[in-house]
This record gives sequence, C-alpha cells and structure tokens, in this order.
Amino acid sequence: MTAEQLRSEVRDWLAAHWTGLSKSDDPWVSSPERVAWLEKVLDAGYAVPTYPVQWYGRDYPNDLAAVIEQEFRAVKAPGARQDKYSIPANTVLKFGSEALKHELLRGFLTERSRTCLLYSEPGAGSDLAAVRTTAVRDGQDWVVNGQKVWTSGATTADYGLLIARTDWDVPKHEGLSFFMIPMRQPGIEVRPLVQITGESHFNEVFITDARVPDANLLGGEGNGWRVLQTALAYERSIMGDAGRASRNRSRADDLIGLAREHERLDDPVIRRKLADVLALRELNALNNARAKAETAQGTSSSIMSLGKLAMSGILHAEAALKTEIIGAEALLAGRDNPEADDVNFLALNAFFTSIGGGTDQIQRNIIGERVLALPKEPEVDRDIPFRQARRS
Repeated sequence: MTAEQLRSEVRDWLAAHWTGLSKSDDPWVSSPERVAWLEKVLDAGYAVPTYPVQWYGRDYPNDLAAVIEQEFRAVKAPGARQDKYSIPANTVLKFGSEALKHELLRGFLTERSRTCLLYSEPGAGSDLAAVRTTAVRDGQDWVVNGQKVWTSGATTADYGLLIARTDWDVPKHEGLSFFMIPMRQPGIEVRPLVQITGESHFNEVFITDARVPDANLLGGEGNGWRVLQTALAYERSIMGDAGRASRNRSRADDLIGLAREHERLDDPVIRRKLADVLALRELNALNNARAKAETAQGTSSSIMSLGKLAMSGILHAEAALKTEIIGAEALLAGRDNPEADDVNFLALNAFFTSIGGGTDQIQRNIIGERVLALPKEPEVDRDIPFRQARRS
C-alpha cells in the first residue's frame, strides 16, 4: 500500500466511525465510550501499525505508520500509534512470553486494563538500581514486599510494572527483575499524595506479601534493569513530547494570543522570550522525530533524554513568560480568575516534568555519559554485591 492509498483509507474510516468522545475529568479512568472506540481502532490495525500482524499490527515501517498518526491527529481522534507511547504494551511485546502477550496486550491497548509504574522508592529515586523492594520465589509465584512512591494512577490500576530485587548477592544492576504485578489483591495498599497543585495523581504504594505469577516475569530473572531501560525510554519519549500541562485549555495556552490580549506583544523583551520558547519547541520536536526514527521497536535510546530535559526547560520557561505577561494578575487565583489560576497551575506543575521519569540531573548524566561520551561519575557500589552496599 502506498502512503496516499493508506491516507485515503484512514480518512474514509475516520469519516465513517469517528464522532468524538465526551471529555473525561480523570486521566486515570477510561470511560466505556473511550474503551469501545479504542477497540475499533485496534481492530482496524491503526493502534499499533508497526507491530506484527499477529499482535494487532500491520507490520508497517515508521514512515507509513506516520500517515495514520497524521490523519488521526487531524480530526483529534485518540488511539492511533500506541506503538510510540504505550509503556505497558511495548514492554510486554518486547519482553513478554507469547502467553503473556495473549493475556495482556489487548487490554492494555484498549485501556480495559490500566497500569501504573512501580519504580521509585523512598530511598531509590534517582538511583533506581538501589531499589530494596524484594521478590522471593515461592513455587509458581513470587512474593513481593516493599514500598513504592510517586506512583501515578495507582488507585485505578489493574497492573503495575514492578522493578524488584530478586538477588542481594550480586551487584545492584544484576539482581533486579521486572514483573507485571496484579494490583487488585490483598497486600497492596495505595495512599494518595496531595501535590502542590491540589491534585493527587501521585501515590505511595505499600506491598506486603503480594503475589505475582512467574509467568508475569518479563525478560527473565536478573534482567530487570534491561527491561526497565526500555520502559523508561518510552516514558521519557512521552514526557519529551508533552503537550500543555493545563487542566482546562484556556487562553493561557496560546502564548502569542495571551501577549496580544494583554497588550505586551510589542514589548521587545516579551517578543524575544516568545521567540526563544517557540524556537526551543520546534527544535525539540525535530530532535524527538530524529530520535524516534533511529530507535527500533522495543529498544531504549539515550537521545530520548534530550527531549525529556528540553521539555522540562520549555515548560518552566513558558510558565515564567506567562506569569510575566499577565503581570500582577498572577497574584490572583480561584474560579473567579481562571486565566491567572491556569497560569499559576502551569508554573507549579512544570516541576512534575523536572522530576517524573528521571530528574533533570539524571537526564544530564545520561546525556553526558551516553550521548557525549564523557567520563562516568564515580559509583563505588556498582560492582560489589548489593548486600554489602552502604544504605542510607
């Protein structure tokens, strides 16, 4: 099929099926209406077009799959090209057994099964290889104990992508395993954390003798660090492409329109800052396109850290610029001041991108070591058994 033939096919299909979806106030819950739509997209082969045919795809190259993405974006329809951003589906496709793919892939791609990321711990955030949540083999299951934190969507998740320690007598990176753990079971307690924005997207997760089948082990025992790197690459790719962080797309989302409305567009300082932010966005979009074009399905790429770090800086710069544009109005808040309230929300929420998916400092380390080939930082516990590592 040529690109133009595919474009015509997708346009006709969307014209026949897409009628829009009701807006959801909770990003962690999928409505029956949305799930039904995603089922249609998946069955049409548009959800993961680069996947093999037996796993709901069309075995397309990226340039052909991009046509599908363009047509869906043109009518603002969701669900296409999840092969670019679905962390659980892409991770299971790469590392899961055939049986696990049959069991989980469809649910992940239709959002019938929601997931969360059980990575960070109170003592292992920037250094994820230092996690101390344990998984101990017990017959056909693993018994898990530990604590995770900053877990988005844990209250509604059906499965958690879990990194846990399965061997304390080897160096820290070698003793980790990666599981797809069922969340709705005794022994998993979720406690929401209130953020500075007033939301509670993050959670603490306490795990006490929870069980996960050995069949849900991805990549084999002791290979968790490799699986985690692939999952993190998709997360950083998503965050590097992040759109506006606004709760309700107000006029504050349009930088040029906002400056014009507040009669600041002729201010040379504002114009220079506007140009800087817009140029950074365009540069980041081009860099992300290059990174994705060079990254094979199911692999990690250090280039993704450039986009993730850049987006963090862009969101902070945009928030600061919007605050400067509206001036003293930024001191106001609440429903009676929707524009100022939105600007202030963006300023606070920008810190999420600086922390989630690996802090800005971690991204700089990755870029320095793996992209620029600079010397690694000293890591005294890297090659000793984790049992001997110093604990904070």
